[in-house]
Amino acid sequence: MKCNIRFIVAASAFLIALPGVVYAGDAVRDIAIPSITSAYTNGSKSYMLALNDDPSSQKNGNAIQPSPQAAEFEPPMFSRSNAHKYLGLSTLALVVATALAPKPEEDATTQAQLDEQKSSTHAKLGRAAATLAAATVTSGLLAHWDDFHLEDGWADPDNMHAMLGTAGALAMLYAVSKAPAEGHAGMGMAGGIAMGGAIKLTW
Repeated sequence: MKCNIRFIVAASAFLIALPGVVYAGDAVRDIAIPSITSAYTNGSKSYMLALNDDPSSQKNGNAIQPSPQAAEFEPPMFSRSNAHKYLGLSTLALVVATALAPKPEEDATTQAQLDEQKSSTHAKLGRAAATLAAATVTSGLLAHWDDFHLEDGWADPDNMHAMLGTAGALAMLYAVSKAPAEGHAGMGMAGGIAMGGAIKLTW
């Protein structure tokens, strides 16, 4: 009888304590799982915020960085084409200077007057202009020989440039060879105008 009473008391105590154990287990489970979830969520958010706020993470991320702009092509300062251009412009400057320089008397009767005509500023500038004109045409042939094509027609700008430049240089050389005879000034000016027109076509 005593055994049965002890068994009944033990069973009753177990049955009384069982709901509390189950409730405690549910409470632990309910507390533990949200805390782990919230910790993971909060941790991921903070990690994401830290990742977005860190400048170094943006550099190392998958974002495509803009490529540096390619350097623009710059032609060399000294070339055959540039030499041709500078010679042409210098020729025009000398043509203007020759036209503005004081001219000696054309009717020379003595050797002294002839020497004065040849050594005058006008004569020196004229010879320099004619020399530069010849150098301009030569440099143009060397630099732009492939640009001249008769099949493109005479009205092609490159062809007109070559013809006017050559004609202008020949006219200027002729004017220098005839100076100080009368009429050489008009021929020299015509040569300078032809050279200017040639430059204007391709400027």
